[in-house]
Amino acid sequence: MTTDAATRRPLEARPRPPIPRQARETVEGIGRASKLWASLPRELSRAFHPHAEPMAKEILREVQLALPEYAHSLEGPAGKTIMHGVRQAILHCLDNLGNPAAPQEAWMAVFRQLGKVEFSAGRGLARLQSAYRVGGRAGWRYLASVSESMGLSTEFLCVGAEAVFSYVEEISTLSMQGYAAARARVAGTRARQRRQLLELLLTDPPASPEPVAALAATTGWTLPGRIAAVALAPRADQHQLEPPALDPEILVDLEGPRPCLLASVDLLAAEDLAAALPGWRAAIGPAVALPGAAQSLRWARRTVELATRGIIEAGPVTRATDHLETLWLLSDEFLIRELIRRHLAPLRDLTDKQRSRLSQTLLAWLRTSGTAPEIAGQLGVHPQTVRYRMRQLEDLFGERLDDPETRSELEIALRARQLLAGTEGW
Repeated sequence: MTTDAATRRPLEARPRPPIPRQARETVEGIGRASKLWASLPRELSRAFHPHAEPMAKEILREVQLALPEYAHSLEGPAGKTIMHGVRQAILHCLDNLGNPAAPQEAWMAVFRQLGKVEFSAGRGLARLQSAYRVGGRAGWRYLASVSESMGLSTEFLCVGAEAVFSYVEEISTLSMQGYAAARARVAGTRARQRRQLLELLLTDPPASPEPVAALAATTGWTLPGRIAAVALAPRADQHQLEPPALDPEILVDLEGPRPCLLASVDLLAAEDLAAALPGWRAAIGPAVALPGAAQSLRWARRTVELATRGIIEAGPVTRATDHLETLWLLSDEFLIRELIRRHLAPLRDLTDKQRSRLSQTLLAWLRTSGTAPEIAGQLGVHPQTVRYRMRQLEDLFGERLDDPETRSELEIALRARQLLAGTEGW
């Protein structure tokens, strides 16, 4: 490469300014290349501008030789973006020569966009980053050849080489940022669509099958035959833990006021959920067909509520179907408390100890209709103690103990009272 003597002599004669110290210091992220270019004489920009287009063509030629797959990629809209990126990179470097105030955002946007293009095309970044490295080496060889023809100093060549390869690192970083941003945007959209699908499935009455199927197809969620909802309640240590890693086929809402999950029953093994949800108390609702999701969640939430209150003895993960009797008995607490007050009123004026003993004895008798020795064996007391208590109960309840319907209601009231013990006074 050559240039005319009129251009070359002033550059040879002009004393070269010292390279600022900060230009030699390592700068994390974006900016080091710009500082290096800015440390060089401004008139070099005018001298190199005529070489911008030939340099761009040489870089593209080298990239195509080293990476033949780019030959096809340079056609169409994607190819125009790549060509624009190469020209923009060269022009930015030239504008930056001796000019620390050169604007940065335009070239940064170009290389972020290239990262987004790669993501949209379903490719990784390895190919693009290889092209940057090949292009950087080709650009440096061209720059060194022109610099030699101009008689520029070794010091300039050293700073130029460092600037070129710093620039390659920076544009790789920018493309990674663009790639990550595009991926996050798609992930965010998918997450929002999945939350919408979860809300639609939990609608009561159930939503029509058509919109459910359409949204499931959009989000890539496979419609299962049988599903179950999982109600969640945070435990005290939850804030210290990482977000749970759950199967992608599990629909999740952890941000709402009443967190929950929904998935095929095959994905809801209690031991797996316990391992994946260390910061939560969970209750799995009954398995249902898809339109019954809201009912499954209703009973899952009731189960986790009773577990939190200590009415149900439960571990980190509980199945509603293991506590159907309790759920049925306490399905309406207002009515069951009215039943307790009405049928157990004869025990109200006794001491706590008397109520407890007589309640245990009466419930054992109602459940078994056994003899005094049989009931005494269950309660761990003497048969004569049972006889004495039964006489007390006959005095308190009278003929009601002979009525089958009343006996049934008494048993329900006593069993519910056992469950609710300590939650409300008599």
